[in-house]
Amino acid sequence: MIAIGCDHGGYRLKEEIKKYFEEKEIAYKDMGCMNEERVDYPNIAKEVAKQVQSKECEKGILICRSGIGMSMVANKVKGIRCALCHNEFTAKYSRLHNDANVLAMGADDVTVNEAICMIRMWLATEFEGGRHEERVKLIEEIEKENLK
Repeated sequence: MIAIGCDHGGYRLKEEIKKYFEEKEIAYKDMGCMNEERVDYPNIAKEVAKQVQSKECEKGILICRSGIGMSMVANKVKGIRCALCHNEFTAKYSRLHNDANVLAMGADDVTVNEAICMIRMWLATEFEGGRHEERVKLIEEIEKENLK
């Protein structure tokens, strides 16, 4: 199950991604927003992150115009490793080396096709572990020290 959410700037792209999920029979939970009316992105990002944190959803996807604000908010939630990605390469390595559990992207930065290719890569890539496991543990230690 994938939690997906957006603000008004990412609404159209989110709707296209949902079509892709339905076509490929990928289970998802739409956390909003539900139209192009202005909405505060921190609320949506928090909801998606909480779905992943609670393990109700395995992964999350966040979309706003740049992806920056959404990624900043998601990374304030304990246990979330949200990566702002711009292409298949960054999506692949966010999973391979960082075990990212939330993907953020900017609707003004990618086409629908690029977004879907990025998501396909992100979902297909497994965490490599090994030396990267130690680094993820360091991230978790920093998180424990700073996020209550």
